[in-house]
Amino acid sequence: MPSSSPCSIRALWILSSQDNVAFSRRFPVVEKRWRLACARENERSESVSVQPLLPTDPELVSAFSERKRREGSAQGFGIRLAESTQGSDSWVDDPITRHIISLSIKREGSEEEFMLWPLVLHTKGSYYIIILPFVEPQQFKAYEKLCTRSDCGGSVGEEHSLSSLLYNLPCITGAIMVAHTVGDIITGDVVDPDVVISSSASVGGLLDSLTGSIGISARAKPVAASVAASSTSGASAVGAIAMDASKSTFRPIDKDALLTFLSSSMPFGTPLDLDFAHVSVIKANGFSSSDLPPAELKQPAWKPYLHKGKQRMLFMIHEMINAAMYDRDEIPDSISITGQVNCRADLEGLPDVSLPLSGLKNASMEIVSFHYCVQVSEHGDDKQALMFSPPLGNFVLMRYQALCGPDPPVKGFYQLSMVSEDEGAFLFKLQLMEGYRAPFSMDFCTVSMPFPRRRVLSFDGNPSTGTVSMTEHSLEWKIVTSGRGITGKSIEATFPGTIKFFPRTIQRGPSLPRSVSRNTVEEDTHSDAEQDTSNNTLNIEETLMEKMNKDLESVDLEEPFCWQAYNYAKVSFKIIGGTLSGMSIDPKAVSIYPALKAPVELSMQASSGEYILWNTLGKCPSTVSPKVY
Repeated sequence: MPSSSPCSIRALWILSSQDNVAFSRRFPVVEKRWRLACARENERSESVSVQPLLPTDPELVSAFSERKRREGSAQGFGIRLAESTQGSDSWVDDPITRHIISLSIKREGSEEEFMLWPLVLHTKGSYYIIILPFVEPQQFKAYEKLCTRSDCGGSVGEEHSLSSLLYNLPCITGAIMVAHTVGDIITGDVVDPDVVISSSASVGGLLDSLTGSIGISARAKPVAASVAASSTSGASAVGAIAMDASKSTFRPIDKDALLTFLSSSMPFGTPLDLDFAHVSVIKANGFSSSDLPPAELKQPAWKPYLHKGKQRMLFMIHEMINAAMYDRDEIPDSISITGQVNCRADLEGLPDVSLPLSGLKNASMEIVSFHYCVQVSEHGDDKQALMFSPPLGNFVLMRYQALCGPDPPVKGFYQLSMVSEDEGAFLFKLQLMEGYRAPFSMDFCTVSMPFPRRRVLSFDGNPSTGTVSMTEHSLEWKIVTSGRGITGKSIEATFPGTIKFFPRTIQRGPSLPRSVSRNTVEEDTHSDAEQDTSNNTLNIEETLMEKMNKDLESVDLEEPFCWQAYNYAKVSFKIIGGTLSGMSIDPKAVSIYPALKAPVELSMQASSGEYILWNTLGKCPSTVSPKVY
């Protein structure tokens, strides 16, 4: 069973892209626990002893630089290769070792060497955040033995595998949370929540203020294409396109903010509260006698201040729908919804709020997680009541998964057939918002046809509605534009057309049999971009995919786009005024104890996640659902 001990951090380091220590912190209280645990283990066990050592900053930098050289990058290979050495992360043959790493530390001025594990590695901006959590010496010795075995890296869940070892280390999850919070602080991604209520009756103002302040922004509107067609047909000029290398801007670390966070949130190495907004507010305002609650009430840690002023409660249900639409009798469509309820409660004192949820039966909803201030008081087939003492500011009250209630908001089919080597004919036939009535409103809807391995020369076609634009590797069809949404009605959109591509830059041979090795196929079917023959750097992502897909059968060279590529179109949209799962909140049924006069407002929106239309005439990936008898 997993350990129930809390997460404790022995040390943390922040390295710059030049492998210099920008910040480091050690926690003596946790380190003392580690030394005592090592002493007990060494007395009990007659095997190899555990060294209770911690590296200096130069020693850690030297070990990290050596690992980057040996593993090919900061994160490493994650899989075993011919050049992998026994005891290294790539030798373990598990992709998780790209994020949970080990370092071989060489002591300065001596031949002594020891291993440091587990180290959580998180890259943020131009910095590497390295967190060393406390683990028991027995768990450290288990990994030390694992990384030298010739058969390590077995199946997930296999006994004595890295997965089973990490399952017993919940401190890894805590260390990852600390690393992400520290990364947000040093790059300035943490901002104080801000909710601005629009003076108009528009729901959009409330939606934007809630989603933006909580950090869950509404889905970005489609960006205008770099090459736009003035009519429904267009062509791009022939010529090379120079791509500017992305340059990461260097931002110095705000050490005062980081030290304040560490001393307040984890003063002795054990994380207590990772909410940076709370820490910032307490530092800026301090405490006064007027902030103290009545003696008979206990003030929770998530509410360091009592609210004073205008009282109100704001709820927002935000859902994201993921879909794979096949339009085939033998393959059912796959549709799922993930959602969350965001909340802001500006209430005086320390009241309790009762929130009833309805529509759960039709949504087939599965609750994933609650905020730690929530108590689940009632549960029924179609209703569930939550009781919570709200914290300050904006927070995510709950997250859930559900099925799509009515029909999906966008349905139909997409067909693409190559009529020649460099020309294809396509057809879209879509139905938008069928069965959805007011107050549902579609704010925008865009369909994108990506061609990552081919350069688009021109296209020709006349959509029944909307406009079409072209980029170097895609077509974008804007069916509904923002500001001209559709409410209370459905529309049918069709788009027949043809598309032409630039010829390939190499001469391809005849079709090869399926027994040809993958390396040969990849060599003959690379993209149009010129290959730099002097660049022998190993592409880690392609190597990972090659290893994971090594059992897939090869395809012949008649594949029109690229090896093992599938043809699809991606749909992006946003809907306001309701939920797709059917779950809802009745603002009039929300009760507050002790009773307070506070208006309750509710807003709802849904947006697309990975909403894919697979080519009906091409190959597509799918899974077979098990039959229940």
